[in-house]
Amino acid sequence: MVRDFILSYARLIVRHPEDLRIEERSLDEEYDEIVLYAHAEDVGKLIGKEGRMINAIKTVISGCKAKGGRNYRVTVQSVG
Repeated sequence: MVRDFILSYARLIVRHPEDLRIEERSLDEEYDEIVLYAHAEDVGKLIGKEGRMINAIKTVISGCKAKGGRNYRVTVQSVG
């Protein structure tokens, strides 16, 4: 559910949606890391000015903790 949301939301923002890719890693029993890989030109758009865009995504995802009990860390990295 979280992966689908991030991917759908990111596709609305970026110029190269075909380059988007997501990996999810379990860090421990309560924490997952979601890495969003995007075209180098789109990384800044996903992070936003002063991190506002990525923080908005994190805020929405923090609501998923109430349902599933997991914490998520979201990072954005460049594919090329």
